[in-house]
Amino acid sequence: MSASILAIVEMDNYPDQLVARASWLAGLYDCELELLLSDPTASFLKDSFIVSTEVRDLAEDVREAQDRILEDYAGTAKAQGIAVRTAVSQDRPVADAIVARALELEPRFVVKGTRYHSAAERATFVAADWQLIRSLETPLWFVKSRDWSEAPLIVAAVDPTHGHDKPARLDQKIVDAGRSLASRCGGRLELLHSYQRMAEIGSKAMKTFKPLKLSVEALDAKIRDEHRAALDAFAAENDIDAGAVHQLPGRTEEILPAFAHGHGASLVVMGAIARSGIKRRVIGNTAERSLDHLACDVLIVYPD
Repeated sequence: MSASILAIVEMDNYPDQLVARASWLAGLYDCELELLLSDPTASFLKDSFIVSTEVRDLAEDVREAQDRILEDYAGTAKAQGIAVRTAVSQDRPVADAIVARALELEPRFVVKGTRYHSAAERATFVAADWQLIRSLETPLWFVKSRDWSEAPLIVAAVDPTHGHDKPARLDQKIVDAGRSLASRCGGRLELLHSYQRMAEIGSKAMKTFKPLKLSVEALDAKIRDEHRAALDAFAAENDIDAGAVHQLPGRTEEILPAFAHGHGASLVVMGAIARSGIKRRVIGNTAERSLDHLACDVLIVYPD
């Protein structure tokens, strides 16, 4: 991992907030900053079926405008004492170009703005955000338009029961990332674990509780208590105060945005697991399902 942050500048994804957040992170972690302006417009024009001097001139105008915009943003970061490099990518698909650069640079974070995605975008995977969640191995920071507080609340979304094939080490990476940031910026870290009650009553659950015949209420209580015991043990291992540990019933993609909004969180740290096959392609993972509904920034970390 290099001492750098790769920030993806896109004109339709909060570029001002993106550069401000990336510059702030570079200062916090004493990193260099690379601003990569990703805009394939000039490439589209060059590949146009209409071959004319006017089209070529327009493509050149777009390229020059990209350079000017990027230099303006670089100047903002340099004014804060940040060492800045700039580059323009006109490559398509956008996600592939970002992944390729991340593999070369191995940055501490890839920082990218994000907006709401339509159901069609989510279903057809045309949005670069979904592809990056699936393809990157570098921690991926999505910037939203919401301002940060001076003492930000950072929510670590964990699952100490290791459901959905999640490795135990991933929870630790989530907490380590959140704690590192909180200690550097004067914020506070809290844990959130959500669990599904009725959804977990299936063949696996029934095998666990045989030969006992339990009522639905008793089974719910047993599941809740088992999850709580695992959560409290994990929190104790990480020396996290009980008042900063939360467990709520429900689907993560519904509970997490509501909790973050209600508590004024500035950042949610969560994990993403690489999956293959039809299930992954159809429903994605919790990170993908939660991204659109979170009003705050999102940091996604990956298993080793």
